[in-house]
Amino acid sequence: MCKQDRWCDSFQPTRPHRPLIIGELTLTLQGVLVLQEATTGKVLWSSANSSTTLIRNPIGRLLDTGNFVIYEEAGDKMINQEDPIWQSFNLMTDTLLPGMKYGKNLVSGAEMRYTSWKSYNNPASGQFSYGIDTRGYPQVILMDGPNIKFRGGPWNGLRYTGFPNLRPNNIYNYTFVMNQKEIYFQYNLINTSSLMRVVLHPNGFIERLLWVDSIQDWHLYLAPYNDQCDNYNVCGSFGSCSIDKSPVCECLKGFEPRYPDLWRVADTSHGCRRTIHLDCGADEGFNKYSNIKLPDTRDSWYNQTMTLGECKKKCKSNCSCTAYTNSNISGAGSGCLLWFGELIDIRTFAEGDTLFIRMPASELDSLKNSKSSSARRIILVMVPIMFLVLIILVSVCLFNRYHRKKHHRQGTLRNELEHDPVSRSGNEELELPLFGLSTLLKATNNFSVNNILGEGGFGLVYKGVLEDGEEIAVKRLAKTSTQGLDEFKNEVISISKLQHRNLVKLLGCCIEGAEKMLIYEYMQNKRLDSFIFDHTQSKLLDWPTRYHIINGIARGLLYLHQDSRLRIVHRDLKVSNILLDANMNPKISDFGTARTFGGNQIEANTNRVVGTYGYMAPEYAGDGIFSIKSDAYSFGVVVLEIVCGEKNRGFVNKENRNNLIGHAWRLHNEGASLQLVAKCLGESIVVSQVLRSIHVGLLCVQRYPEDRPTMTSVILMLGSEGPLPSPKEPGFYVEKSMQDTTRSSSMYDVSSSNELSITTYIGR
Repeated sequence: MCKQDRWCDSFQPTRPHRPLIIGELTLTLQGVLVLQEATTGKVLWSSANSSTTLIRNPIGRLLDTGNFVIYEEAGDKMINQEDPIWQSFNLMTDTLLPGMKYGKNLVSGAEMRYTSWKSYNNPASGQFSYGIDTRGYPQVILMDGPNIKFRGGPWNGLRYTGFPNLRPNNIYNYTFVMNQKEIYFQYNLINTSSLMRVVLHPNGFIERLLWVDSIQDWHLYLAPYNDQCDNYNVCGSFGSCSIDKSPVCECLKGFEPRYPDLWRVADTSHGCRRTIHLDCGADEGFNKYSNIKLPDTRDSWYNQTMTLGECKKKCKSNCSCTAYTNSNISGAGSGCLLWFGELIDIRTFAEGDTLFIRMPASELDSLKNSKSSSARRIILVMVPIMFLVLIILVSVCLFNRYHRKKHHRQGTLRNELEHDPVSRSGNEELELPLFGLSTLLKATNNFSVNNILGEGGFGLVYKGVLEDGEEIAVKRLAKTSTQGLDEFKNEVISISKLQHRNLVKLLGCCIEGAEKMLIYEYMQNKRLDSFIFDHTQSKLLDWPTRYHIINGIARGLLYLHQDSRLRIVHRDLKVSNILLDANMNPKISDFGTARTFGGNQIEANTNRVVGTYGYMAPEYAGDGIFSIKSDAYSFGVVVLEIVCGEKNRGFVNKENRNNLIGHAWRLHNEGASLQLVAKCLGESIVVSQVLRSIHVGLLCVQRYPEDRPTMTSVILMLGSEGPLPSPKEPGFYVEKSMQDTTRSSSMYDVSSSNELSITTYIGR
């Protein structure tokens, strides 16, 4: 009997195409299952692949895995448990359970695919099927009738190349087996108490579902494909799809649109062609293309023992060979995979594979670099010695001229920053590296639109790469931005000497003519809000990661409020101003509105309120009074948003019209705080940490500043298990119509509804 009955409904020995009113399922002495109509005795289905020899005592059993198996029983023992007479896992439906295989038996030729229902009310076979295509190098594909809808790509030793989100985890592991008898893929649960299934829906969508006991329902854990670039061959042959670019399709380097007019109107189905055709010359070679999903392998050849060098030699010796790579990238890499003809269904993403594509000599990267190096050597050798002294003199003159200009720019910088009324420390020496405009032009590809990371009131933010390979983020002040100029000066003054692992690092600035720019370290994972407020990305942040982020933000604020040279109040702390590095470490950014306090000063007021709706403390939004306690209020809002996965501004509870803060306050008083937790967190949560985070968040958003904890207290409360004070009523700020609204100046800005940075002047 199946103990875990939520899996039992996945067992279907057959898929009737017409309703069976009264049926009878019997097990014969040969171990054959027979399904027949009870009234007429007509056989509708039987397990024809069972043994034909006499079985003494066949037993049918439904296992906890959901697999219905038939064994021969001898006494209290079952014979051949590893190879039963028959098992339902060999007849796949629309559901893939742990331990179930999909692939192909190379001996019998039988294919194991799971197939969608015809509709949600009709279990007959539908139009979609998912399995392994063994033509060429095996790869997983989703078929829509006779057409490919999605291609997961070949197995590269670690994962399928088309599944960037298929990563090792603590819930399940996966196995790919390829030998002379069979090719198959299966997954197994690490924790057998968990329940998981993969379902192919009638509309062609695949979902990996995890059972969550706390809500008594299946929860979406992973969707293997979910964007435009996952559609099969969307950019045509030799075209590459990148979801981070607009338009998403572009030709690979060394290729051009086959029909430029159609390409310009977004008809990319005809793909690209070579700029210079191949002629199978001895001087042809290969260019390296990184971070890509490997092309369709149906027209490919593979060898699992060759080295990469042998693979290159094999491809070059065959004029029809288009590209090559390792078939297995685990360890140092091994195996050989060759393509012939056109390369189709390519996309780019950060964790993609490497492909070497055949190119004519004139297009080879290595040859271009070699020619450039040779030319430089010839010039150095042929320069007459008689001009050597002249060159030295010219070099000295240029060197002196450069340093005079540099000192002039430094003087200009000091005049604009150190004597500006925004500065509270004008007598201090600024030690900020200066970047040349030409350096930043080269790093950002002349400020290409493809390098834009964000946009706001300050101006545009670009991604750049310096000559040494270091990635940077460049904030470029808009020439027409008056507010941006103030924020530029304020940000340099506030953050130039701050050093903390939870603050974004300012690497330098550039001031040349009308150009004013700030250069920061580049954050690979961009902004926190792009994860927690996105239905798909939010699944990548489990609870331990979110708790790590909460504590990191708290440590960054503590440094600003207490441990830095001067006490600094950020004044615009929000989720979109938290950046994440490659290891998901949070870093507070955007100090354009920050204010410094000196001596024993603990608060100040202003008639120019700058900040963001939903994050500003009541006393700051209403009266212009700000302090470290107004930052604590913003931190509390951020904590609740991280736990809940919802925005405070724009959240409205259906029952009582409360915003997120009010909703959290009500649930806390009712002892139901866990209802606030984002559903995508599933069973990754640590209940004590979640409840403590919500409690601390509510302490931070209390109405009166004197009731709110300092960041020192916040860190102690988050890291201990002692009792916490009861939070008082939070400050519910009723939003008023503000004038002179400006766009957010966040780095890595993306479209974000219901969030508006404001600047308003309060009369005294």
